[in-house]
Amino acid sequence: MSQIKITIADSHFLSRKGLAVVLNENKDFTLLAEALSTSDLVNQALFYQPDLIIIDYTSANFSLTGLESIVKKYPKAKILAITELQSNTSISKALKTGVTSHLLKDCDQDEIVEAIYKTAEGQQFMCGKIVTSLLEEKPVNLVESSCEGLNISEREMEIIRLIAEGLSNKEVADKLFLSTHTVTTHRKNIMNKLGVNNTAGLVLFAVRENLISPNHFLFAGN
Repeated sequence: MSQIKITIADSHFLSRKGLAVVLNENKDFTLLAEALSTSDLVNQALFYQPDLIIIDYTSANFSLTGLESIVKKYPKAKILAITELQSNTSISKALKTGVTSHLLKDCDQDEIVEAIYKTAEGQQFMCGKIVTSLLEEKPVNLVESSCEGLNISEREMEIIRLIAEGLSNKEVADKLFLSTHTVTTHRKNIMNKLGVNNTAGLVLFAVRENLISPNHFLFAGN
């Protein structure tokens, strides 16, 4: 495995140094730079092109709005946010803006390391507390249950469960002996039925319907 090149973007000194220790302890990670503000991070694009940016978009000199300029400057970089617990609206906006994965600052080292690996691979990773919070606050883009219910077939439920477990479209196809095209079509139909537009929405539905456990979440990025 080639080393994962990482930039830390956080105005808090202790947070940056704590993350730096975690990164320096792992031979697969290379810490390229630290940024103390959005403008600092944007300017660093002239010199560094990390595979992954670890950011606290809630810390001083960073913001949700600033994420847009960061995503534009680093179109190939994956973004892992590590913040204090935020509102449903803030987390949803961060994910829509371009944040790939989201953890909380009280997550342990093993979870941070796993999130780094998975996010760098292009998969979406969120800790259980965030998903629980989203569910409790009735997440946006997720259709609420009605008396009529949702017309989701048994096959579609199985596809939702496998996607929520982190399988790619091809892996789902192989497991269910379907073509990738068929799974892709099913996935689009499911998302239309549920009124969601990303994998996170499918996973939230899977948790709500007890298709998967809410203890740990790994979203395949397709």
